[in-house]
Amino acid sequence: MQLTQNHIDYWHKNLRLTAILLVVWFIATFVVAWYAIPLGEIKMFGWPLSFYMAAQGSLIIYVLIIAFYAVQMRKYDEEHGVHEGEED
Repeated sequence: MQLTQNHIDYWHKNLRLTAILLVVWFIATFVVAWYAIPLGEIKMFGWPLSFYMAAQGSLIIYVLIIAFYAVQMRKYDEEHGVHEGEED
């Protein structure tokens, strides 16, 4: 099966988006944990930022990553004509 330029462009956009969101995920998961002690000096809602990120902040970021990916991929699907249309 020969891929068209449209399919190649779609795949490149998908890979770029995935790479960017994985970097955000990595920062929210590992970088914040690595710098937990210095981040503990910053207070957020009365709690150290490192504690807040471990308890709630990173989970909120994960949900936002999933939502952003879904919205962006729907946009890419419609741009490149690969979206699932309404069934009759």
